[in-house]
Amino acid sequence: QVQLVETGGGLRQDGGSLRLSCAVLGRPFSRTTVSWFRQVPGKDREFVAGISYSGGITHYKDSVKGRFTTSRDDAQNTVYLQANGLKHEDTGVYYCAARRQNLPTVTVQEDRYDAWGQGTQVTVSS
Repeated sequence: QVQLVETGGGLRQDGGSLRLSCAVLGRPFSRTTVSWFRQVPGKDREFVAGISYSGGITHYKDSVKGRFTTSRDDAQNTVYLQANGLKHEDTGVYYCAARRQNLPTVTVQEDRYDAWGQGTQVTVSS
């Protein structure tokens, strides 16, 4: 059974940085796209960033472009989200999600993902 384990959330000030990690266990990492979503109370979960199984394709929500970077280490079966220049509106619970794909693409629709992490809280104080 596939399991996604997230680490790295916390409290930061405006302009700060943090790195989230998502370890993918129990599934071959190849052909697996991994994306990051976030949710705040009262709002729908939204796509933030994603990386294809080849690592050659990444996709970002417009508001995080230039500040967030997602990467993967296939030897460690782990995907990272480096978040720099944090803003108060980046606050939320961040989830990583995985899906098997035959093409190196990134899907933004959350219902296309079949495995989810437990979520990690990121709070940015203004």
